[in-house]
Amino acid sequence: MPSSFYIHTFGCQMNQADSEIVTALLRAEGFVPSADETNADIVLLNSCAVRENAEERLGNILMHLKGRKRRCKELVIGVLGCVPQFERERVFSDYPFVDFIVGPDNYRELAGLVAGLREAVARPALLDYDQTETYAGIEPVRAGSISAFLPVMRGCNNHCAFCVVPVTRGRERSVGFERVVAEVVALEKAGFREVTLLGQNVNSWRDAEKGLDFAGLLEGVSLAVPSMRIRFTTSHPKDISEALVKVIAARPNLCNHIHLPVQSGSSRMLDLMKRGHTREEYLDRIAMIRSYIPEVAITTDLIAGFCTETEKDHRETLSLMEAVGYDTAFMFHYSVRPGTWAARNLPDDVPDTVKKARLQEIIELQNAISREIFQREIGKTVEVLAEAESKRSESMLMGRTPENRVVVFSRGRFNPSDTLLVKITGATSATLSGEAV
Repeated sequence: MPSSFYIHTFGCQMNQADSEIVTALLRAEGFVPSADETNADIVLLNSCAVRENAEERLGNILMHLKGRKRRCKELVIGVLGCVPQFERERVFSDYPFVDFIVGPDNYRELAGLVAGLREAVARPALLDYDQTETYAGIEPVRAGSISAFLPVMRGCNNHCAFCVVPVTRGRERSVGFERVVAEVVALEKAGFREVTLLGQNVNSWRDAEKGLDFAGLLEGVSLAVPSMRIRFTTSHPKDISEALVKVIAARPNLCNHIHLPVQSGSSRMLDLMKRGHTREEYLDRIAMIRSYIPEVAITTDLIAGFCTETEKDHRETLSLMEAVGYDTAFMFHYSVRPGTWAARNLPDDVPDTVKKARLQEIIELQNAISREIFQREIGKTVEVLAEAESKRSESMLMGRTPENRVVVFSRGRFNPSDTLLVKITGATSATLSGEAV
């Protein structure tokens, strides 16, 4: 009987896409996905190292699995992804019941590793960097059937002071233009209505042979599948170009939503963070984007309490939030990531109580800004791609606008995957509600 496996996925969309690739690779070798962890012979944890809370959740699940491993010696437990890539010794020492670890560039070897575990002398660790690996050509086993994530590049060359991604995922490499277009066309033929092109810094995508940058890729994808919605993430402020913004403005199926992480509103902090731009340069890019796409929704990432942050620096973050008017934001207080420049060179000197208080101020301000933006949508008629039934009622559907705003509405005759017009009748700081037109 074939072995069954279950994957816990932590972190970003890239990790979700990686889990879909791992599922495809294991299925191709005869392994069978399990609907739940308790019935699986193999439990894999696809880890994220970007935030401390993701590592804490990883540890909580591993400790839960420890008891099951004690009761069932045949259970196989593996940790994949970013955490083992830079904390090999700690994973094995803190969790001696883990059978193996595998880094993001080594998933093609995973099935063979699992099959050979019984003969292994020591606990295997596959952590080699492969600067050519993009997993292009592998058809992922996708979790949904309406929206898909498609990695178009891997790795990052930026080395921001707080970020561990260059350590865990290596240097940038891009999937070729023709391969990306072919995969998007295949998604359209399979019935998908939306695709998000992924990269740690997607603006850095290049196809040197064709002389194309990310603006060229986005235009090519848009023209190849004019009936699909196209999104992308994540952009780096220093790299987003006027040419790219012009393409978004010109092509109707490119969504009017740009995620543009800023992390701090203080130029002093941005310099310490090694972000490569100032507050003023960031605001100039926001103005450029809005000059071409007036109705654009801009979202961001914010860190409270980075090394040496003063109250003045914090106030500058709050004032930047008000100046930009973000739709939403991912907001965190700073936690030291081993292996980063900041961990080696900067004191983590902002007390936790201060970090958490500043984070709460950021959250409260963002909620107020989001509420105001969403309230302005009341009375408008917007296009919505229905994604699923609402969690509250089968008579309601949940979907998103091109600006990535969540809308809940009475389903009527509509079903998930339908695109329809909805008149907005209500709003909170996180959700719009309305009636199908």
